[in-house]
Amino acid sequence: MNHNSLKFLFLFTLLSGMFITISSNSWLSAWMGLEINLLSFIPLMSNSNNIFTTEAALKYFLIQALASSILLFIVISKSLIESIFTIINPSITSIMISTPLLMKSGAAPLHWWFPSVMEGLSWNNCFILMTIQKISPLMLISYMINFNSFMTFIIILSVMIGAIGGYNQTSIRKILTYSSINHMGWMLTAMLMGENMWILYFTIYSFLTLTIIMIIHPFQISFINQTHLINNDNKIMKFLLFSSLLSLGGLPPFLGFLPKWMIIQFMVMNWSMIVITLMVVFSLITLYYYLRISYSAFIMLNNEPSWSYYLNNENSKILILSLPLTSISILGLISTAFINIF
Repeated sequence: MNHNSLKFLFLFTLLSGMFITISSNSWLSAWMGLEINLLSFIPLMSNSNNIFTTEAALKYFLIQALASSILLFIVISKSLIESIFTIINPSITSIMISTPLLMKSGAAPLHWWFPSVMEGLSWNNCFILMTIQKISPLMLISYMINFNSFMTFIIILSVMIGAIGGYNQTSIRKILTYSSINHMGWMLTAMLMGENMWILYFTIYSFLTLTIIMIIHPFQISFINQTHLINNDNKIMKFLLFSSLLSLGGLPPFLGFLPKWMIIQFMVMNWSMIVITLMVVFSLITLYYYLRISYSAFIMLNNEPSWSYYLNNENSKILILSLPLTSISILGLISTAFINIF
């Protein structure tokens, strides 16, 4: 009971730090919110029964503390320089401040810590790291983002590494990690369209990630080949899992295709043909290995092992709760089309 109370306390302070950063009107208060958020997530990551969580928590703390120190140093230096020199290039300032924030959110090429940290976390903490922990830095980046060569480089590199990095992975955690890096490139592009667009993209991404983790968590699956060993009574689980993965990859007519479709239209209208062509090509690579995994799970005929994992009542309820989420993922884009027609 005490352990659960501490979890709720740290989760509350984690969300409080996020809201402080979002609602702040100065860089110092935004930095304070980021620190409160960081120091609340470290105890949630740690688990005395698993040595890998301790290693992941230490790596995460070092990287985030480094990024926070760089951000604070840049903000203080900026205020001192502006008090002496009135003429300063705003594009250089935005690049300098965006760099530690991109490191915090795990965008390429500042992503080297992300896969190893994800591999040592529980599924609940994986969801927090991929979604809630990215809200604060992404919101700060959206305040100053410009369509310059630096941001174009970050977008293309994030999409490229997210696609190529997950190609030969068998760990579901690492596949979701590289998928998150790929989606970071799309989210940064959505920021160029306006605040509402990237929030819509992030909401749909978080929704699909939650759906996948709610399906995986009851079975304690960590690798793709473990999905083939689940007993044959749970064929519906395979369908829910892989349809959600395909939606996360952006396959039409699933819901995950909707925000990508809107971004493609915007980039084409603004004559950014080279950038959007590269983004679409690398997203097709991401979709290819999702399809490859899905085909092997749906088509392969395998015998049910005698030691197969069976669900208890509590886990069965969690799986039933994931059914409406998956239904929205599958039928969301089709429903939107019918709404527009009528």
